[in-house]
Amino acid sequence: MFTGIVEEVGVVKSLDKSTLIVECSKVLEDVKIGDSIMVNGVCQTVVQFGQNYFTVNVSPETFRVTTFSDFKKGDNVNLERALTLSSRLGGHIVSGHVDCKGKCIHIEKLSDFYNITFEIPEDFSKYVVQKGSITIDGISLTVAGISGNTFFVALIPHTFENTSFRKLEAGCFVNIETDILARYVEKMISVNDNKSKISMSFLAENGFV
Repeated sequence: MFTGIVEEVGVVKSLDKSTLIVECSKVLEDVKIGDSIMVNGVCQTVVQFGQNYFTVNVSPETFRVTTFSDFKKGDNVNLERALTLSSRLGGHIVSGHVDCKGKCIHIEKLSDFYNITFEIPEDFSKYVVQKGSITIDGISLTVAGISGNTFFVALIPHTFENTSFRKLEAGCFVNIETDILARYVEKMISVNDNKSKISMSFLAENGFV
């Protein structure tokens, strides 16, 4: 599990059909083989590391679903180590399992923040709610507005300047993870439709909602 609070912006050192090497420093402070590090919103397992890099093995499914297939040497990537029991949950609960790719369609620079609009596949728009949480390239953000299968988020300068968003351009693709709570709600409703004893009233009576 992660929080969506970026610890460091790393750099893609190399990438082939199955191996990604990332240059970094901070996330290596207490790293061990087998640890999880989220790379642009994708949970990856460290298989090797050195003084200023770590290596992960990338599956064909990850290449298919995420923007890893677009990575080039020198690209910036957002990095976060897995959540510990002593960590502050500054963002929201993030699994590091990407739902889909989204497309940046507009960046508006205002006096003290940025409005950035993204388009996602219609099948996933039902999981996006206004003022709800969403993870974009590993960054925990709040949905500021929705229109069909597009939505926008408002970024403060600190977030824009200290993440890979500083190089984001209209037309670029990003990794999207919707709030997992929406998936659980959908599951509960579908179970209820199948005549399960579990209902919204049952959950409320027993203190779950």
